[in-house]
Amino acid sequence: MLSEIKLKVLEEISNSFSRDEVIWASGYLAGRAASSAFLTEKESQQPNDVLISESVQKITLAYGTETGNAKKLAMGFSAIAKKKGFKIKLEDLAQYKTKDLSQEAYFFIITSTQGDGEPPFSAKKFYDYIHENELDLSHLKFGILGLGDSSYPQFCKTAEDIDTRLESLGAQRVIPLKKCDVDYEEEAPQWLEDVFSVTHNKGKSITHSSSSASSVSGIRKKYKGKVSTTINLNDITSDKETYHIELDTEEPVVYKPGDALGVVPFNSRIVVEEIINLTEINPRMQIETPRFTASVFDLLHEHLNISYLQQATVSEYARITGQDIPEIRLSLLDLLRIYPVKNVSEFEEIIKILSPQIPRLYSISSSPEAHGNQQVHITVAKSEFFINDKKYTGLCSGFLSGFKEGECVGFYIQEAKHFKLPDTQKDIIMIGPGTGVAPFRSFLWERDALGAEGRNWLFFGDRHFLSDFLYQSDFQYFLKTGVLTHLDLAFSRDTAEKIYVQHRLQQKANQVFQWLQAGAYLYVCGARNPMSKEVEETLLDIIQHQGKLSKKEALKYLEELEVSGRYTKDVY
Repeated sequence: MLSEIKLKVLEEISNSFSRDEVIWASGYLAGRAASSAFLTEKESQQPNDVLISESVQKITLAYGTETGNAKKLAMGFSAIAKKKGFKIKLEDLAQYKTKDLSQEAYFFIITSTQGDGEPPFSAKKFYDYIHENELDLSHLKFGILGLGDSSYPQFCKTAEDIDTRLESLGAQRVIPLKKCDVDYEEEAPQWLEDVFSVTHNKGKSITHSSSSASSVSGIRKKYKGKVSTTINLNDITSDKETYHIELDTEEPVVYKPGDALGVVPFNSRIVVEEIINLTEINPRMQIETPRFTASVFDLLHEHLNISYLQQATVSEYARITGQDIPEIRLSLLDLLRIYPVKNVSEFEEIIKILSPQIPRLYSISSSPEAHGNQQVHITVAKSEFFINDKKYTGLCSGFLSGFKEGECVGFYIQEAKHFKLPDTQKDIIMIGPGTGVAPFRSFLWERDALGAEGRNWLFFGDRHFLSDFLYQSDFQYFLKTGVLTHLDLAFSRDTAEKIYVQHRLQQKANQVFQWLQAGAYLYVCGARNPMSKEVEETLLDIIQHQGKLSKKEALKYLEELEVSGRYTKDVY
């Protein structure tokens, strides 16, 4: 295909041709195309940039995703592969027919990892199938790309597990396992080039280190913020507590709207002291763990997870103490009470198997343009839940909501590569119930400060208008000044029939579709289940009926929005 400039030149020249000259020119160009001499030296040295012969076998590229990153990456890779002439079948592991595995020749997977090293929900059926069945996969050639965050102890664990299991079933690993950190966009393309290379060379394995090495971003920039403001955004009549927290810093903080603030919470001093008293260990004793060397008190208070142990940790606890413990998840304190250690030495061993405390991420709700670069705002819903009639508070939400003004907290910035504002002239539709509204407050303050020309439409929902309308004064201000073109609200407990943001979307279906047709960008933030899935189902219904499309065409329409960056989600 010609570039726009070359096509314009060709049109200008050929417009003056006679019929005979057109025939002669077409024959001349056909002859040039048939000649091997027509390829430049550079083109002949880049086989991946020309169409691949029809003899190449079909590739299956499957993805397992929770937030959409693996899906978007796989869709982008699939589009590139098709342009290069590869026969590629794109599969969501949630819909993948496991019986087809016996028919695959080249099978590549992109997958994320969730929680404590668990597969994303969409990949669980496939993950369980290969681990629970003895299969003969000696015919299969495969490669795995893992997406993860090296801040978490089970970095790319799902990718590791699938890679190991496929090999144990006889499959041939033709590309070494690639583990990408949060900056995967810079590193994943090399893995795709390896896919092209190995399939173009009929399954010849790649062993170079650039693909096999785990890609870890390294140490993130750490900041220290002083709490300048803590406000409960809910009314006293609400059964929820949602805190607006402002942190002031001495040095500039580098972030953009859409980014998140990462915090590693400390465990309760009271709980740590109970553990120390129960085990009679010296709190000042220095212990070396795989990642930290510190006193017992500091390890239990600042560095290690003691609140909700992984099953693997509980199993190790059982092995060390020689006790029969069911596969359950308990806090370290509860575990010690029910299955006590024999002595201090045994507890020292227990400390060494505890996993590091994992960071928690909160969408930033401030704007660097509006609030400066030495202040960051976050929105924290205090999580409370019951286990066996005992009330518990979420570790990090309790940690942050308990801060007093003047106290300091350490944090880092987690860049959100996809969840970004578009050009200032573009329209945006934001769907963010509950604390999902946090980044959209950031978006609106930023667009207000920049004088953005694009229209802004917000869908927000919660339980009650009077007690749960988060950032009500901000949004009323934006409506008054015209920064907000539309504000649609859904308060589920104020009406006999529960109304949610997806219902408001459906009520404005025609206008929503018109905005999308005009090039609007679409953002969804908040709870993964059930909100984001129900919102997506509503969007597909709107696209299908307003666009007079089939279900398949509507899905393709939404996927094209996703690939182009016009539909992005930040769900949790």
